[in-house]
Amino acid sequence: MFEVLRDDFNQYKNLVNGEWRQSNQNPIQIYSPIHQEVIGCVSAMTREEVDQVVQASKEAFRLWKQTTIEERANLMYKVAKLLEDYKSDLTQLLIKEIAKDRKSADSEIERTIDFIKFTADTARNLAGETISGDSFPGYNKNKISIVKREPLGVVVAISPFNYPINLAASKLAPALMAGNTVILKPATQGSMCGLYLVRLFEQAGFPKGVIQSVTGKGSEIGDYITTHPGIDFVNFTGSTQVGEHISRITSMVPLLMELGGKDAAIVLKDADIEVAASNIVSGAYSYSGQRCTAVKRILVVPEVADLLVERILEKVRNLKTGNPLEQDDVTIIPLINQQAADFVMELVDDARIKGAKLLAGGGRKGNLIEPTLFDYVTTDMRLAWEEPFGPILPVIRVANMDEAIEIANQSVYGLQSAVFTEDIDDAFYIANRLEVGTVQINNKTERGPDHFPFLGVKASGIGTQGIRYSIEAMTRLKATVINLK
Repeated sequence: MFEVLRDDFNQYKNLVNGEWRQSNQNPIQIYSPIHQEVIGCVSAMTREEVDQVVQASKEAFRLWKQTTIEERANLMYKVAKLLEDYKSDLTQLLIKEIAKDRKSADSEIERTIDFIKFTADTARNLAGETISGDSFPGYNKNKISIVKREPLGVVVAISPFNYPINLAASKLAPALMAGNTVILKPATQGSMCGLYLVRLFEQAGFPKGVIQSVTGKGSEIGDYITTHPGIDFVNFTGSTQVGEHISRITSMVPLLMELGGKDAAIVLKDADIEVAASNIVSGAYSYSGQRCTAVKRILVVPEVADLLVERILEKVRNLKTGNPLEQDDVTIIPLINQQAADFVMELVDDARIKGAKLLAGGGRKGNLIEPTLFDYVTTDMRLAWEEPFGPILPVIRVANMDEAIEIANQSVYGLQSAVFTEDIDDAFYIANRLEVGTVQINNKTERGPDHFPFLGVKASGIGTQGIRYSIEAMTRLKATVINLK
């Protein structure tokens, strides 16, 4: 099944116009975060090769947009079935390539299966509308507008390392069901997983050119593909820095972006402390905090601060750390690379120097960071504002809920926040004032269910995701006006 993806030297190929091709350029080596050994190589494609991919997508679009929703849906169901069949293979690859623990890897595949099925079902039930002209002053019944949705064309989907299956599929499935053709550009770390996923779409029977893949160095093809005149839509998940760069260099091309976050958990005096502590620890430390929606800071009022910190510390000390290839129940795993670990340690050192109280962790072995908890973090510390993407959590003690709102909103990010309280009035008072895309009441910040809207404001994103919303984002309205006699 997957042998076609790579050659005898474990170099992975790309799907180009129905064929698995290998670039002649020097391949990019993929190192496992777990043991720092090369586990494979991916092609470093050239701009000329990208041109071929885009041209094939444009040609395939002419026929693909004419297929029925039912035809597309049946292909999607086949992809979901293939994911079920090859779940164990993909789970193992997720562990090796991005150091995801087995439970999280299994969950990612299962969630992707559900996402693809639900996307097919949702697209089948989307409908247009008819509008009578007499509902507007000065017109009569002689005008009727028939409004429907049409695909945009060629979509480039750029997925991140941390969910290389799910966050690739969350772009591919809605785009394809909408009638677009798609080029997947996975993050270099995670690209092997992405190419496996493309193989499943191919095996399901998608016509040549409808789905293709591109791998390579960002310095060579990153800007080139996002600004390519043949691209009609850019769907990107990744860092705010890269997202802002893409938004600056693109012109007249719609964007859908999920970027960084500094999600706050606000804990009030009447909160259920056990619920709050459990959710905060789960939200902050799962997959070593390498999630855009991870809880990244706590804002707690003085009445319950000591008790909350005590409960959180107990749970942090019980987190299991280690190698996900050897242990199935680890939460703290090696970060994606040494540079990521270096950055987290910069935040640790800055907090220590400026007087934060280290309660747990703070140590490092290679790119494995101990689960780290700081108390008495102040707003002059980098840890109060910067996104660590690692297993480190700051506690910021605030005077009251209004100060918590103020500090939360001072962030350049606006993805999600969580509020823990038993008072529904306080919950809505805070939720209505937070400058974020989603507020979770008495739960950790998280993505999903996938038919809910998912969005960020400020530096956390552009546009709205979620199955129906993603389909709508990657289509345009078209009106045909009937003028009756």
